[in-house]
Amino acid sequence: MPAWVAIALAAIGGALTAVQSRVNGQLAASIGDAYTAAAISFGSGLLILLVALAIWKPGRAGFANVGSELRAGRVSWWMLLGGVAGAWFVATQGLSAGVIGVALFTVSIVAGQTVGGVVFDLIGLGPAGRRPLTATRAIGALLALGAVTWTLSSEIGGAAPVLLVLLPFTAGFGAAWQQAVNGRIRVAASSALTSTFVNFAVGTAVLVTVMVVHSSLVGWPTSLPGEAWLYTGGMIGCVFIAVQAVVVRVIGVLVLALAGVVGQLTAALALDVLVPVGGQAVDLATIGGAALALVAVVIASTRFRRSRHSVRPDGAPASDGEER
Repeated sequence: MPAWVAIALAAIGGALTAVQSRVNGQLAASIGDAYTAAAISFGSGLLILLVALAIWKPGRAGFANVGSELRAGRVSWWMLLGGVAGAWFVATQGLSAGVIGVALFTVSIVAGQTVGGVVFDLIGLGPAGRRPLTATRAIGALLALGAVTWTLSSEIGGAAPVLLVLLPFTAGFGAAWQQAVNGRIRVAASSALTSTFVNFAVGTAVLVTVMVVHSSLVGWPTSLPGEAWLYTGGMIGCVFIAVQAVVVRVIGVLVLALAGVVGQLTAALALDVLVPVGGQAVDLATIGGAALALVAVVIASTRFRRSRHSVRPDGAPASDGEER
């Protein structure tokens, strides 16, 4: 897959993330319980993937491939736990977003994801292997952080508890880890469907547990909304998780994260213009931030191909004919 195609797909995946956030946010507001909404979203995605596995034989065969890789020691068991990061992301929303505000929460998430992209590329956790921190990649990461900060500058203000700012940072860092390990499972399974199913199965188990504990303490929702579109979050998640698992091998964790930022900002801008919620207004900072994020991705992916000294995940040097 050409790098530019992978970057475009990663941006589309980021846009779908923004759409999913809008859908799940409306579902949570309708139910009055963010934890139940998150469990419904993950659970519906898992049901869709079960149907897909029943139809698609290579997806079922992927589990045997993963088992073989686990027994051979080429894949570690903890790489199957990428879905935990998704569950942690939702948990941090409930713990800190309402206190520090969505703006600062988002800045902290993106900061964690960008730092995670750098770290996991350096250690070679993703299927693309180790990627050195070149000047262009460092500049791209800094510009991405600047883009999100600029976009949300009008909303950020006041002092926030340090711990509650660090929580979403860890969730963003975990999202980068999730993309890396899901990519490794996708390669081991030779199927994006298999890796996506594993991600959703783990995430659903965690979120259902959280939902049961939370609802047992505060009470269960009394009714569910009837609008069908509120239940599409799981389907959207299936698509962008699968896309991430496929393209991370081509572009690495950092560029995947940066392209996702572009998609998220662009989609959020479009949603605010076309389908505004709560009287939201689009300002110059939002437009400028989205444009700066696009520049960040272009810079970070410049001179993208690995050198002759690049290293694959198995420790062997990459040959000139391999996908880089």
